[in-house]
Amino acid sequence: MQRNAALTRRSRKGKKSQPRATRETSAGGVLFRRGPDGQVRFLLIRDSYKNWGFPKGHLESAEPPADAARREVTEETGLQDLVLHGPIKVIDWYFRFRGKTIHKYCHFFLFESRHGDPVPEEAEGITACVWQPFEEAQQTISYDNARDVLRQAAEMQQALVQT
Repeated sequence: MQRNAALTRRSRKGKKSQPRATRETSAGGVLFRRGPDGQVRFLLIRDSYKNWGFPKGHLESAEPPADAARREVTEETGLQDLVLHGPIKVIDWYFRFRGKTIHKYCHFFLFESRHGDPVPEEAEGITACVWQPFEEAQQTISYDNARDVLRQAAEMQQALVQT
């Protein structure tokens, strides 16, 4: 029997347990660019909590994840004319917000940005944008699951070059 995520579960002894986590879905983009020197760099953003990662945000009503990822990248960095190369992976994690447990799923997509300078959108909570080579980006990223997304994105980008 399935129940609404907002309903509480009953333990075996009939006592109420904590409510289930509320599910949230977001989407984000890993952007790469080949510099004039031929070196591939990946775009990282720093949020208002000083954590480094990738542009991402909530899906709007009935919005496909890839469209949401493109929109969020543009909103948070100002970059446009992005070339979508495909889905990277979906990651998930739990966190607490205003007394509620949230189970967040984030769909990440690989985009290529060939021109334009990223500008951190402070209204979106973005405090910095930087292009970094893979190894440096791996060191800069704040979360292990985002490092794994970057590793897979780099493998996808390499496969694009070889085909």
